[in-house]
Amino acid sequence: MAKVALFVVVCMAAVAVMLTPHADAAIFCGRVVSSLIPCINYVIKGGAIPAPCCNGIKSLNNQATSTPDRQTACNCIKSAAASIKGINFSHAGSLPGKCGVNLPYKISPSIDCSTVQ
Repeated sequence: MAKVALFVVVCMAAVAVMLTPHADAAIFCGRVVSSLIPCINYVIKGGAIPAPCCNGIKSLNNQATSTPDRQTACNCIKSAAASIKGINFSHAGSLPGKCGVNLPYKISPSIDCSTVQ
């Protein structure tokens, strides 16, 4: 099941990269998704957060330094999250804080990523 979810996330990220213009962004969906793959089981089942998940969130946060980068990351996360069957958005939304990262937006299916600064 996790392998199928991972495959779906990677496919959705590839489509998002092809369809979404990010001329000013230095970050891309493939990097976002690969940083967050270790988090998939947590956002579905909860439990303990794996260290590689927090490491990926911290790394992604450090890479997304400009507004276009943060908007790109937001759109990638939103697309990937929408493709994960059984995702618990409460778990997903709590991840950054539990990993010691302060995101300028909440991970949610309804976020407007164009407003992310």
